[in-house]
Amino acid sequence: MTSRESEAESAGEDLLPGTFPGTLPGTLPEALCAELIAFRRDMHMHPELGNQEFRTTAAIKARLEKAGLAPRVLAVGTGLICDIGTDDGTWSGDTPILAMRADIDALPIPDTKTECAYRSTVPDRAHACGHDVHTTVVLGAGLVLAELHRQGRLPRPVRLVFQPAEEVLPGGAADAIEGGALDGVGRIIAVHCDPRVDAGRIGLREGAITSACDRLEISLDGPGGHTARPHLTTDLVTAAARVVTDVPALVGRRVDTRAGLAVTWGRIESGHAPNVIPQHAELSGTVRCLDIEAWRQAPDIVVAAIDEVANLHRAKSEINYVRGVPPVVNDGAVTSLLYDAMVARRGPSSVENTEQSLGGEDFSWYLERVPGAMARLGVRPPGERTVRDLHQGDFDADEHAITVGVELFTAAALLDAATREA
Repeated sequence: MTSRESEAESAGEDLLPGTFPGTLPGTLPEALCAELIAFRRDMHMHPELGNQEFRTTAAIKARLEKAGLAPRVLAVGTGLICDIGTDDGTWSGDTPILAMRADIDALPIPDTKTECAYRSTVPDRAHACGHDVHTTVVLGAGLVLAELHRQGRLPRPVRLVFQPAEEVLPGGAADAIEGGALDGVGRIIAVHCDPRVDAGRIGLREGAITSACDRLEISLDGPGGHTARPHLTTDLVTAAARVVTDVPALVGRRVDTRAGLAVTWGRIESGHAPNVIPQHAELSGTVRCLDIEAWRQAPDIVVAAIDEVANLHRAKSEINYVRGVPPVVNDGAVTSLLYDAMVARRGPSSVENTEQSLGGEDFSWYLERVPGAMARLGVRPPGERTVRDLHQGDFDADEHAITVGVELFTAAALLDAATREA
């Protein structure tokens, strides 16, 4: 990663002499920090599933309009796009601009936090992946950049993208892209909460930072029968069990192990009585892959393995392989931009290298079209040893991460404009 680490020993050093003397503008006043925390808590208390984020969309829209901006709700009815630094609220110039993306949906799981004043008020719904933090970061960056624009200190327009349905495969990124999210965009950035990283820090990685993720749904059928005579029928429970255990092993031997192609099951269901061999079984799970070329081959490899195991046990298989998302592959130049932005704010010790995860993220669809990068935003309270993992009902974030994310994004916008040719 190209950087100015040896030159930037403090967050206040002038990284761009003659352009932004002293500390970069765009730090958060105390009142705005408090407002953003309140916004995040309200969103946390009112989680909405993908493509149902009407209240969330309205709240974001209202706050942007209060700041004098002109957000545009997507045609699907949730999610919105907002340009900052333009005359009419829509960028139509020739110079590619920077976009900042947030996802706004929640997960269909209960909030299990017991001592939290802002826990979810909606049964079986929770912001357990930190999308409320992502949204608040982009909103806050938009408010700060809008103020800089009013002061004549925003060199180039910036676009905010609040995307619906990230948790719904293949993701709401397609709706945002169709709605013009990438029109005129040269680069796009995002953050994702990381409970393994302390608040006040970010994790960066050039190249693939997440994996591909697809969904797998299987139905197995057979004539059924009495458990006293399994030899006269299809022992469907055994067939399902063999699919569960044998398919991942077969798949792992049919691609380079470095590709990280993995089948993991989340549900298996069959039968109603202990002495009856059922006629139907269902399995579902995910297919994840670290390598994009292996991901492109994955459907053929996985389906062939399932058919082989099912046929061996005389079970009829019906397979629904749902394409999800490719890996998020961070562009080197945009990763360096995020690095330099964080160093400008908090010094080189605030950035750490991060590993590629097996999690999936539909931010990858934007990167199929324009260069971009995603940073892991630290949300663990410093000194805390217990990790509240993502997609768990007790997940929460150190809210100091919101300020860090906003100042990261505002610095990235200023540095991007100053270091690229107009």
